[in-house]
Amino acid sequence: MEHITTYCGICTLPVEFCEFGKTLKKCKAWLEEVNPGKYNSLYGSDANVVSSLSSERETQITSSLAKMQLKEERKQERELENLKNSKIIIKRIPRTKHKHVVAIANLEVLGPDVDLKKTAKVFASKFATGSSVSKNAEKKDEIVIQGDVATEVEEYLTGLMKDKGLDIKIEHVTERFTNKKK
Repeated sequence: MEHITTYCGICTLPVEFCEFGKTLKKCKAWLEEVNPGKYNSLYGSDANVVSSLSSERETQITSSLAKMQLKEERKQERELENLKNSKIIIKRIPRTKHKHVVAIANLEVLGPDVDLKKTAKVFASKFATGSSVSKNAEKKDEIVIQGDVATEVEEYLTGLMKDKGLDIKIEHVTERFTNKKK
């Protein structure tokens, strides 16, 4: 009979190795929900614990793993808090006469799966304008769209966030035109 390896839905390791990862509590909860039999064989009262390590070395490893897991949990909580406090900034910047560009900053708060170049292409095709990724004054990437399409961008981003189940604030900033001639 073949042995089928079950992979964790949280850390993507085989479930036998979740205890060596940083997210053991979440992995245990996931495994108990998905496969209670496997959970009982690994972590339940009928789990066979045979250790070839000395007891002091085993406690050392256990304590270091616990510290690492606690550190990872705190890091994830901080990232979640930062995500809640962050906002997307849409700047309307005047160019010459009655022409404007729109710069969108902090799009990375939508998640790690957001590719700015692909998003710029989507904006370019959706609004039939030029769009590109450039660095702003803080050396962070932002999308610059030609034309005054700030309200359309906000509507699109609101729909995108609704699809992802996110609630991120969107802030509008309008810069004033300054005559740069000296």
